[in-house]
Amino acid sequence: MTSHLNPYISFTGEAREAMEFYKSVFGGTLTLNPFGELAAQHGGDADQIMHATLKTDSGFTLMASDTPPGMPHNPGDNISISLSGDDADDLRAYWKALSADGTVTVPLEKQVWGDEFGACVDRFGISWMVDIVAPQA
Repeated sequence: MTSHLNPYISFTGEAREAMEFYKSVFGGTLTLNPFGELAAQHGGDADQIMHATLKTDSGFTLMASDTPPGMPHNPGDNISISLSGDDADDLRAYWKALSADGTVTVPLEKQVWGDEFGACVDRFGISWMVDIVAPQA
């Protein structure tokens, strides 16, 4: 069995909407497990997401959940998700979707190291970095 490193994002009631948005960006298969699946009594949070997994056709896996009431939540200022590679068309499409309705902190453009790079914060407050590797000469 191999080990995998997967980004896991915590939300406060927006996990379903965020993961559906990320599915619209990356495609793939989204599995949502609400808290209500575990027990009949969850009050107002039964529809919130206990665990979500998005597995994309490109081999990405993104996980998320809603933070249960009473647990601390510190939104995404300590995490960035990096997308990099040489499939420029896919990466530009991801960038366009992720930065729409968000905040661009570094425009997606050629950088001094030769790659095309950009950084943004999506509409859910998650930081993304996109690096399109320069073709080798």
